[in-house]
Amino acid sequence: MMKRLRGRNLAHPGCLIGVTTGLIVGIVLAGVLAAVFGVALNTVLLTWLGLTVGLGGLGWIIGDRLSARFPALEEEHVPEGMAEHTEAPPVS
Repeated sequence: MMKRLRGRNLAHPGCLIGVTTGLIVGIVLAGVLAAVFGVALNTVLLTWLGLTVGLGGLGWIIGDRLSARFPALEEEHVPEGMAEHTEAPPVS
């Protein structure tokens, strides 16, 4: 799987993972804060939003830093006339 990600900007997948984690953890934490501790709705929503945006930004930064660690591999020479991706024959 890592071969497919080599040479690509990993900030976007990092941000996606961060936002997803932020949403899950934020919703759980917001539920605990509201149900157990009786925290006000505005505070609960700001906590949830802060976790989502914060973890998304953290994922973006980590993914951007990891992109430099995994440069693209040098491509093998493909002889002329041979395509890397062959098309499927037309279906009649």
